[in-house]
Amino acid sequence: MENYSHTITVTTTPEKAYDALIHKIPLWWSELFKGSSSQTGEVFTIRFGEHIHKTMRVKELKVSSKVIWYVEDSLIAIPELKNQTEWIGTTIIWDIEHKESNTQIKITHIGLNPDIECYEICANGWIQFINSLKLFLETGKGNPYREYAEESPARS
Repeated sequence: MENYSHTITVTTTPEKAYDALIHKIPLWWSELFKGSSSQTGEVFTIRFGEHIHKTMRVKELKVSSKVIWYVEDSLIAIPELKNQTEWIGTTIIWDIEHKESNTQIKITHIGLNPDIECYEICANGWIQFINSLKLFLETGKGNPYREYAEESPARS
């Protein structure tokens, strides 16, 4: 079965694309980021509110050309899904390639395929955040997941 894959062309350099994937995840994917993603072996967790998280280990880094993450833990606790841990054991590969005056970024999520329950939800999520990555790289401002805190009374 075909794994999820999506390619975008971005007006940026491969170096900036690589930097966004290893140092700037909170600026395009989720502001709820904990850990580190800039060296092989490091572990990071991203959250989307209280009920969705993914913990990944950096498996491989090739400067300005490839980033690979292995999903060690994941929970997508939404009522529509019976299997809320389908991302565990999947691998996310980012391939970065210079194309004329642009950069091509290809994501392949090995293990995310139409046979798994969350495929449609997760594929749509990837499109949303890949577009945020493109926006971030081209304008300096992405559209990551944000958790809005309730307004608290002013302190004196």
